[in-house]
Amino acid sequence: MFKSVSLISALAIALLSISQVQATTLKEAAVEAKITLAKKSTTKPMSIAYVPFVSKYYVADGGLGAINGEHGLILSASQIHVYSEKGELIQSVSPGLDNRSIYFNDATRQLETITYNISTEAGFGPNVGIFKLEMNETGELKEDSKDLFGTNPAFGTASAIPSFDPDTKLYYAKQPRGNKVWVIDLDKREKTAEISLDLTSAGAKFDDVTDYHVAYTGVKGEELAILDVEHKTVLVFDKQGKYVAKSQLPESLKLRSQNYISGLGYTNGLFFVYTEKEGEFGTFYGFKISDQAR
Repeated sequence: MFKSVSLISALAIALLSISQVQATTLKEAAVEAKITLAKKSTTKPMSIAYVPFVSKYYVADGGLGAINGEHGLILSASQIHVYSEKGELIQSVSPGLDNRSIYFNDATRQLETITYNISTEAGFGPNVGIFKLEMNETGELKEDSKDLFGTNPAFGTASAIPSFDPDTKLYYAKQPRGNKVWVIDLDKREKTAEISLDLTSAGAKFDDVTDYHVAYTGVKGEELAILDVEHKTVLVFDKQGKYVAKSQLPESLKLRSQNYISGLGYTNGLFFVYTEKEGEFGTFYGFKISDQAR
């Protein structure tokens, strides 16, 4: 009998320990970072990334693609801007890319960017794909970049702002005007899976949420997060698209129509949202939405 009691006690303690380490979405998102843009975007701020070993943020502009000129390739004018953790502008460079998603690849420990139209949905064009952004040992960017992967139709919409899971090396690309998220393996030319986000259980409609971006958080059981612009919340789902919880953004946050299509990112364990009406050139806010953010 004592052995049974001891076994039950041990199981109870184990279950309690498991429950204590489970991630929980914060009911109210907490501001942990603020990057007030110090210069006007060359096109429009699309995404933001943080590189931990140099403690710097990288804001990628997008919206102006490269074109074939009369005398050869004309590169995109869209720039990437480097900021310190304190929000100080360090430099702006022109790698010649129409950025959509910039992210730090934990697996390769390098800064990478995905361009507009990686799927070639809008037709073939120059300088399209996934690129490594070259930097020096202190995190300052060089003007050049390295082509890592070319076009892949598995990304779907040309305007996708994909997220990356460094553990599985899979990408997640939100498709427009709906609840569909495509899962992409770069070794394949077709999506490996399609996730349907349960927006109904979250109390949202497809036109309430961002069209092209879903964040991969890396938090077990709360892997996917999307901005609900209409209700100023971040909606959290698991890998199967099941609704988990929501994190309320400050009511004072000024969101506009631009927030449906750009100014988004998840990096440094924070969900970033751009507001164009704060500061002369706009501001990125980084919100902590989970107590187990990685």
